[in-house]
Amino acid sequence: MNFGNFFGDYITPERLNVILRIALTLAIGIPLVVLFKKLIKKLLHNKLSPQSEQLVTRFAYYIAVLILVVNVLNELGFKLSALLGAAGVLGIAVGFASQTSVSNIISGIFLISEKPFVVGDLIEVDGSLGVVDSIDLLSLKMKTSDNRYVRVPNETMIKTQVINLTRYPTRRANIGLKIAYKENLSLVLKLLAEVAESEPLALKDPAPLIVADKFDDSGIDILFGVWGHTKDLVKLKTSLMVRIQESFSKNNVEIPFPHISLYAGEDSKPIKITNEGSASK
Repeated sequence: MNFGNFFGDYITPERLNVILRIALTLAIGIPLVVLFKKLIKKLLHNKLSPQSEQLVTRFAYYIAVLILVVNVLNELGFKLSALLGAAGVLGIAVGFASQTSVSNIISGIFLISEKPFVVGDLIEVDGSLGVVDSIDLLSLKMKTSDNRYVRVPNETMIKTQVINLTRYPTRRANIGLKIAYKENLSLVLKLLAEVAESEPLALKDPAPLIVADKFDDSGIDILFGVWGHTKDLVKLKTSLMVRIQESFSKNNVEIPFPHISLYAGEDSKPIKITNEGSASK
């Protein structure tokens, strides 16, 4: 192969000029695009919500990239009108094939405008619990407590119940209790009030909720709810359960096992079967 003829036939001064212009366009354009993205992010910092800031920054970045690509194609000799025509035909074809994506984009706009949660909130959706990392046009990304990456389509977010666990600064730690029928109910309620009063992570206002809920098969159900700061909720609930166990043990309050009494006749003694499978007369 004669490389001299190759360069003479294909690497003409005109083509070399085009290559140099494209290289110059990319050399200047790519740093400008990156700089533009950083500038937009800096200008919007603390002026919008985190998810709106992400969306506007990415949209501006994509527009800048599109302008750069159009300029490169223009240097290659592609006519912008022809490109727009081809894009229109392609857009119609893609539109029919991407109805789900369009639905996700519209749902994403509703999510950003409604603001049921923001980046950094702890939410529960569709059986997954995690911290919101980003809210994009097509989907929401979040990270679970065991460091798993979860992507949820925006359309699912609109159609599914979403629980925001960190929307408000305070929450109530609810603990369900059961005491035996033989116990002094007034004493038990007093002990729970003392537990709430002695807990340093518990808030005094609102007051704790201590309710004798119902008479169950194996004991009396009690709902014990103590208010605390949302960020301390896990520590608060653990500390309360430790204090309840210590208080009940100290005052000989029995937390009963569920049991069933079986009678075989008038003269027979009842047999009680606990949930552990043991039997006693």
